Amino acid sequence: MSSEAPRNSYLDQVVAQQQRLEVDLKAKRAPMNQMAAPPAAMRQARGRSDTGEVQLASIEGAIRAQGAGPAPSNAVEVRVTGIGPWKTVIVPPNAYVVHTRRGHADPLHLGLGVSFRFNPYVDTYLAVPGAMQTIVINAHCICKELQGLLVQGYVQWIIQDFGTAYKKLDFGDAEDPMRLVNLQLREQAEAAIKDKVATMSIDDVLSDKQPIIAELTARLRHVAEGEGSSDKGLGLRIVTVQIKEAVVSSARLWDNLQKPFRAQRAKVARLAELESEEVISAREAVSQKVRETTQMETERELSTVRARNEAETHDREQAERLRRSQQEQTDALALAQAQQATALKKVALEMARVAAEAEAATLKLTTKHALERLQADAQSALELLRADTESRKAALEVATLGAREEVQNRISPSNLQARIIESLPQVMEKMPKPDELRSVTIGGGGTDGQSLAGVVAQVVSVVNALQGVGRNGAPKP
Repeated sequence: MSSEAPRNSYLDQVVAQQQRLEVDLKAKRAPMNQMAAPPAAMRQARGRSDTGEVQLASIEGAIRAQGAGPAPSNAVEVRVTGIGPWKTVIVPPNAYVVHTRRGHADPLHLGLGVSFRFNPYVDTYLAVPGAMQTIVINAHCICKELQGLLVQGYVQWIIQDFGTAYKKLDFGDAEDPMRLVNLQLREQAEAAIKDKVATMSIDDVLSDKQPIIAELTARLRHVAEGEGSSDKGLGLRIVTVQIKEAVVSSARLWDNLQKPFRAQRAKVARLAELESEEVISAREAVSQKVRETTQMETERELSTVRARNEAETHDREQAERLRRSQQEQTDALALAQAQQATALKKVALEMARVAAEAEAATLKLTTKHALERLQADAQSALELLRADTESRKAALEVATLGAREEVQNRISPSNLQARIIESLPQVMEKMPKPDELRSVTIGGGGTDGQSLAGVVAQVVSVVNALQGVGRNGAPKP
């Protein structure tokens, strides 16, 4: 069985980049967002994970991912006004423009921010941004030890002589006039970086990037500015050249490059740890000795103080026991005396209570007799007072009856009749209303006044009869 020969991933990557460069250089009028996808060879090169190119493929994929998506338009926004052959081109102040006309060998207008009249039938113009351009460089290099490196940097340039630049450079891309110029300068910069890195060791590339910067600056200025020859170059000026990073493509090689330094630093760290441990051990021994000596002296002093304290405590306890015994005897004697005094007080109190009870009984008996006498005297006085009151009441009633009879005897018949007449309406109001009225005439055909006088006389006689009074005003017997 025939085994498939191993492929060279780096060669596939170079071929893919070359094919993409050819496509970019040919597609002069195509917008950036319609550019064809990378060929299959580049996709295969990115898809492989060879041990020497794993980091290279991952870094390139990250860079391509950042640049994915539609590219922003970098064309100059020129405003054209007017109609027919009487148009005017308004150019921004930060853009270069060249205006040519049929039949004229030299441009009619050339400069920065120059506006002009424009006849679309015989004129043409080209507007290019005048701002500084930045080119990002990602150069996949091989150093002197035949190891892969990715060198990242950037170049900034501006147009110095537009009269020379528009003749030698292609600014005809409608979407981005600077695209082809930036692409050409980037290819030249990558080639210069690869040439310089190929003569340097991997340690020199990682530690000192100034030789790469100097070589790249010299080559770009020779091409762009024409230094070192009579040619004016491309009419461009290189502003700055910088190398940002140099990355080793192989992760294993990068780890091996770091091992010596890491081992050296580990050695220094371990020696420092050993020295520190020795110093610490010596200090710990001294400290332990001092601590044990101090502990022994402290224990001896503590035992002395403890014995002295125990003796003082024993003496204090004995004295306390003696004091408590004497105090208990004194308290027992005082308690016996107090009990005796209490018994005497109880006897005296009992004798006083008996005397008080006898005196209270005598006082109670005496008070009872006096109270009985007082009650009898009060009953007698009350009866006398009641009899006197009855006699006074009877005398008052007799006097009142005599006065009433005397008043009644003093009332004349005429006065009595007048009072009866005055009270007659009230009597009539209080009398019940009859259901029917019958008129009775007393006596012979007298007048109305005589009839009323007769009625009054009859009423008076009835009243007198009721009161028991005769015609002369004296009461009946």
